[in-house]
Amino acid sequence: MPRFVETRRLVDGSLAFYFRIPTYYRGMGCSIANEPLGTRYEVACGEDGKGGRASALNGLFDEWNAQRKGEPSEQGKIARYGTIDWLFRQYKTEKAYTEKVSPRSRPDYERIMQMICDTVGKSGRRVGERQIIEVTPRAADKIYEKIIDGPNGLRLRQGEKVVGLCRKVWRIMRRLHPELFDKKHPNPWDDFTLRSRTKTRKHAVTREEVYKFAWGCVKEGRPEPAAVAVICFEWLQRPENVVAGFLTWPDYRSKQWPNAVRIEHHKNKALVWHPLEEVVDGETIRFYSEAEEILSHLPKIGVPMIMRRIQRGEGKGNAKVWSYPGMEKLVQQMRKKIDGVSELFTLDACRHGGMTELEEAELTDGQGRALSGHKTAQAYRGYAKETMQRALAATRKRHAHLLTQKQLDPVSPVRDEEAVELGAAPLGTTASRKADRR
Repeated sequence: MPRFVETRRLVDGSLAFYFRIPTYYRGMGCSIANEPLGTRYEVACGEDGKGGRASALNGLFDEWNAQRKGEPSEQGKIARYGTIDWLFRQYKTEKAYTEKVSPRSRPDYERIMQMICDTVGKSGRRVGERQIIEVTPRAADKIYEKIIDGPNGLRLRQGEKVVGLCRKVWRIMRRLHPELFDKKHPNPWDDFTLRSRTKTRKHAVTREEVYKFAWGCVKEGRPEPAAVAVICFEWLQRPENVVAGFLTWPDYRSKQWPNAVRIEHHKNKALVWHPLEEVVDGETIRFYSEAEEILSHLPKIGVPMIMRRIQRGEGKGNAKVWSYPGMEKLVQQMRKKIDGVSELFTLDACRHGGMTELEEAELTDGQGRALSGHKTAQAYRGYAKETMQRALAATRKRHAHLLTQKQLDPVSPVRDEEAVELGAAPLGTTASRKADRR
C-alpha cells in the first residue's frame, strides 16, 4: 500500500481506499485534505502501488514537508504555490482529472503537461516556474509557437493538445483559486488561433482482417487479444473498457437476457443490449455466430471476460485484468506473427472498422447509435470512414434518381431500354400518355 493509504471493508463487501494524513503532521500545520480514493486499486494506487490518486497527494505532502524543513528544492521537483508547475500538479488531484480522465489517456496528459512546464523562454526560465498570472494571451501565443517548432519539424497536433489542455485546466482551476488568475484575461487560451493542418483519420480494419487476426491468436493459444478485437468490432465497445473488465460473463447470455449481450460504455455511461439471435419461422438465426465461437475459447478465470493468469505464493493460481499497454503490446506481437494482418492493425482500428460497417450497411443515424451507444449524431458520424462501398451505394441511388428525372422530363426523354429497366412505359407511347393524364 502507498504511504498514508488506509483500507476499509464496506457493507457490500468491497474494499475501499482512503488517504489520511497522520495527526502528527496535522499538528505541524499540514493542510492537505483527507480524501476517499474509491474502490478500484488501480485508480487509487496505480497498477504497482506507485501511481494513482495517492501518488499525486503524496507528492503534495512531500512538497509541503520539504518546505517545512527548509530543504533546498530541485528545479521542477517542488512546485511553488501559484506557479504553472503547481497548477498542473494541483489539477491532477481534482475530480476533474481523477474521475473524468480515463487511465488510458493519463500518460498523454502527463506528457503534455511536462512538455509545457519544461518549455524554456528567451529569458532562460522554464514555463513551469512562472506564476499563473504571467501567462497573458501574448505569452500563450509564444508558448504555442515554441512548442510547435519541434526539433524534427512542425508539431501542429502537439500544439492543439497543449491549447486544449491549458484551456481546460485554466477554466477548472480558476473556479477553485480565483485569486491566482488575471481578472482582465482569466483564460488566455480562449479564442486561440491555431495553425491549420491536414488532419489524418484513424485507420479502420475490415471484418476479414479482424477474424484473420482472431483465429490466428486462437491458434497461437492467445484467445484474449482475439476476443478483445472481435468485441470492439462487433459490439463497438471501447478497447480500454473491454480490457479493464467492463464486459463480464454475467453480461453475456444472462438469465434475464439469454439471447443478448450487455455492453457498457464507460465514457458516456450508455448501456446497449445487442441481440445475439432471433427465431424466424421456427428457425433460429444467430447474428454473431463466428464471434461467439471466438469467445468460446476464452477461459473463465474470473468475473470479467478478459483476464490473465498470474502466479502468487506457492504455485497458487490467480487472475487479474490486463493493463491497456500490456494488451496493446500483446496485440502487436500477435499481429507480427499472423500473415495477412497489416501494420496498422490496432484495437482502435477494430472499433472504427465496426463503425464503418454500420454505415456501409446504410443504417440510419438512429439505428447506428442504437448499436454504438453514441448520444449525439455528430459523435457517431465522426467514426465512419469514406469507403468505396459507401460511395458505390450512394452512386447507385444517384444514378437511379437521374434515370427517374430523365423519364419525367419530356424535353430529354429517356431511352426505351432504360425506361423498361425502371419498369416504366417508354415515353411517347400510348401507355405513357395515359399515365400522364392519370
